Amino acid sequence: MKNFKNYAYILLAAASIAACKPVITVPTPTTGSADFTRYISVGNSLTAGYADNGLYLSGQLNSYPSIIAAQMQTIGGPASFNQPLFSTAQASGTGYLSIDKFNADGTPHFVTIAATAVRGISTVTGGPLFTKYSGPLDNYGVPGIKLSDITNPLYGNGNPYFERLLPGNGPFQTQYIDFITASSFTFFTNWLGNNDALGYATGGGGGYAGAGVLTDKGNFSTLYTTLITRLTANGAKGACATIPDVTTIPFLTTVTYGAILAGVQKVAPQVTDIYINAADATGAVYAPRKATAADLFTLTFNSSGQLAKIGTNGYGVSPLNPIETQYVLDANEVALVKDYVNSYNNTIKTASASKGLAVFDSFAFLTNIKTNGLLVNGISLNSNFVSGGIFSLDGVHLTPRGYAIVANQFISVINAQYGSNIPTVNVSAYAGVTFP
Repeated sequence: MKNFKNYAYILLAAASIAACKPVITVPTPTTGSADFTRYISVGNSLTAGYADNGLYLSGQLNSYPSIIAAQMQTIGGPASFNQPLFSTAQASGTGYLSIDKFNADGTPHFVTIAATAVRGISTVTGGPLFTKYSGPLDNYGVPGIKLSDITNPLYGNGNPYFERLLPGNGPFQTQYIDFITASSFTFFTNWLGNNDALGYATGGGGGYAGAGVLTDKGNFSTLYTTLITRLTANGAKGACATIPDVTTIPFLTTVTYGAILAGVQKVAPQVTDIYINAADATGAVYAPRKATAADLFTLTFNSSGQLAKIGTNGYGVSPLNPIETQYVLDANEVALVKDYVNSYNNTIKTASASKGLAVFDSFAFLTNIKTNGLLVNGISLNSNFVSGGIFSLDGVHLTPRGYAIVANQFISVINAQYGSNIPTVNVSAYAGVTFP
C-alpha cells in the first residue's frame, strides 16, 4: 500500500510538471497589410553598402536592404533581391581602407586596398569609371547622390556610381527619380537626404570651396514631397528614414580640441591655445580665432598629416597660421547644420505621414547610441572610431554589424506600421571592424 501511494505521488508530480511545461507558439508568417512581392531600396552610399571609404563586394553583400530582403523572404517576400554587385574577380571594387597592423603606440595602421573595378577615365569629371552593371536591379543606392540631384537629367554624366547602372556609355539624359520608378514595385525603403547635409559637414562647412552645400530647406521639402508622391503613385507602401545628426559621427568626434592641445603641450608646454579659421555668427565671414571644445575637427585632419604639423611655423598655434577651415566644422557651422537637418527631418516625417508610411528615426536612434551606447545580444557597441563596432574605417559609413542594426530598425517600424512579422536578424552574426 505504501509503495502504491509513492507511485501515486510520483504520477501526480509528473502530471503537475507536465501541466507547467511552457507552450511555445510560433506566429504564423504574415505580411500584414504590406505586399513585399517586389521590394526596392532607394538611397545613397548607406543604401549601397558603402564602407571603409569604398564600395566593394563584401560591403554590398552586407547592405541593410539585402539584409531586410532576406528577412522578408522568410515570410513570403520577394523571390529575389538584385544588387549591382561587383564580381568576385573585382571584389575590391572602387578600393577601400583596411587595417594591416597596429603601430607601436597601439593605434591602427591603415592601408588602401587597390581598386579592381575601374574600366576607364571619365571625359567629363577626369575621375574613374567603374565596371558597368547590367541586369535586374532592386537596390538603387547611389553613393554621393543628394535629394537635390534626383531630378537632374545630367547626373549620370558626373556620378560614376550612377553611371555604372545606366545602359550605354552616355552622354546620359536620365533622372534618378525616373530610373527608380521605371519598373513596378510593391514596397520600398527610402533613405535619401543624408548627403544634402553630410558633404557640408565633412568638408568643414561653407568656408572651403571643396565642401558640399546645404540644400535649401524649401527645395528639400519640394523634392522630398515629389519623391514620396512618385514612390507611392501606384499604391506601393514603404518605410523612410530620417537623417542622422551628422555632427555626432566619428568623422567629426574622434579628433578633439582637447586631444590636439594636450598633444602640443607635451612638447611645448607654453602653448595655451589652438587657432582655427572659423565663421562668424552669420556663417558668411571667416577669420582666425581661438578654438574651443565646441569646434569639431575632421578625421582627415589626422589622416592627412596635419596633426603632426601643429606648431611648425606656428601652424595651429598662432592666429597668423590657423588650422584651415576644411579641417574644422566650427561651432557656428555646427549650429547651422543642426538647424538644416532638423528642418529636413520635419519634412521627412510630414511627407511620410501624409502617405501612411513607416518611419525609422535614425536621428534619434544614432544620437542615443552616441550618448548611451548599445547592448545587443550581450555585445556592447558604441559610436567610437574603430573600437565601437558600428562605424567603419571612414568614420561615416557603417560596418556589417552597423548595417544589421539599421536593418532591424527598419524591420521593426515596418512591422509596427503594417502588421507584418518580418523576423529581425542576429546582429552578433555580423562583423564589426576587421582587425589583422
